[in-house]
Amino acid sequence: MPLTASMGFGSSSLMWFRKGIRIHDNPALEYASQSCSHLYPLFIIDPHYMKPDPNAFSPGSSRAGLNRINFLLQSLNDLDINIKKIGSRLLIVKGDPYEVLIRCLKQWNIGKLCFEYDTDPYYQALDIKIKDYALKTGIEVFSPVSHTLFNPTDIIQKNGGKPPLSYQSFVKLAGEPPSPLSTRYSSLPPVGHLGNCDISEVPTIKDLGYGDAKLEEFSPFKGGESEALKRLEECMKDKNWVANFEKPKGNPSAFLKPATTILSPYLKFGCLSSRYFYQRIQDVYKILPKHTSPPVSLLGQLLWRDFFYTAAFGTPNFDRMKGNRICKQIPWKDDDKLLEAWRDAKTGFPWIDAIMVQLRQWGWMHHLARHSVACFLTRGDLFVHWEKGRDVFDRLLIDSDWAINNGNWMWLSCSSFFYQICPRRTSMNHGLLLQAFRPKQIA
Repeated sequence: MPLTASMGFGSSSLMWFRKGIRIHDNPALEYASQSCSHLYPLFIIDPHYMKPDPNAFSPGSSRAGLNRINFLLQSLNDLDINIKKIGSRLLIVKGDPYEVLIRCLKQWNIGKLCFEYDTDPYYQALDIKIKDYALKTGIEVFSPVSHTLFNPTDIIQKNGGKPPLSYQSFVKLAGEPPSPLSTRYSSLPPVGHLGNCDISEVPTIKDLGYGDAKLEEFSPFKGGESEALKRLEECMKDKNWVANFEKPKGNPSAFLKPATTILSPYLKFGCLSSRYFYQRIQDVYKILPKHTSPPVSLLGQLLWRDFFYTAAFGTPNFDRMKGNRICKQIPWKDDDKLLEAWRDAKTGFPWIDAIMVQLRQWGWMHHLARHSVACFLTRGDLFVHWEKGRDVFDRLLIDSDWAINNGNWMWLSCSSFFYQICPRRTSMNHGLLLQAFRPKQIA
């Protein structure tokens, strides 16, 4: 529900894009566009995520590799194009998000501030400050949950104040998600006077200080809502494939046509609504009632995403071993040479090194490939701390997601959620595969 104060501050709305980089099924955008004289669609280039870091092991900022930054810029360009088609434009401002937002709220006479709710710790802390300022100055705040199928807070409340830690218990609590919005925009309210805010177009990689990076160095997967909806349509055309999808089956070495949807980067940035994706899968199931079921089905994968979001949101220190009540305290090795050999594709294991090359070049890999390299680094062979591997994935993956990345690394290292195979004992699937390629030593 919107947060309101007794006095309005202005008749204009500010739509603050963070994730949720789309027009379809965007409750914050729909609410922002109602009953206002002017609408300001804003994205803030946050140095916290975008400023070049010359000390990082790969090109990019301190928080993200260049592939993910480029994917984000492509997504913003696409959003700008789509918004311009309905009479508006995307406003880009660089700087500290809190400082930028306060300045814009004042200069643009904003009475209504709208942005998608974000469970990540960074935005949780930021949003508390923003909401506090808005309420004190009489600005209405509307921050709906639309990045996930369900509101994690609701699930946690249903579970007695704690997040469910098994998939089955989560699904029982979740029920059916809300339907996506069917809003179609013929136009948006115009952008008003911009004052002296330093507005720019969507920057290029070069504009951000990354020099003359060549396009062939980037991931083959293009960012943006338009590409997301195009990929979704292509997937939905093959109804039998959708109905029979079964994880973990699939060929992780398929190169020209990967054996999965490759929609995870679009879900990560909110270029694709998970609720709309869910609905489209259900539409196929109505036509083909004989289909796979959660947890292995395609619909089940969306539920896995929400499961990890809920677990992360309700667990303090979810992104670390120490102080994390659901994480086993394991005496992992602290061996930078082993970590670097794994990270830089120099282990001497052809399968592992090929995956890590793909990760660096594409920013993406099949889920079974991710399982292989994660198990190899942790419980399977090298016994290196899962946090170290998590950091590499977090940097290089275009679909890196705080909740899902941490959750999967704990799972695959047998630190949480899944304990059937003890650490330091290689699983049958990965062990037999790796034994065939075992070198005498790490190269």
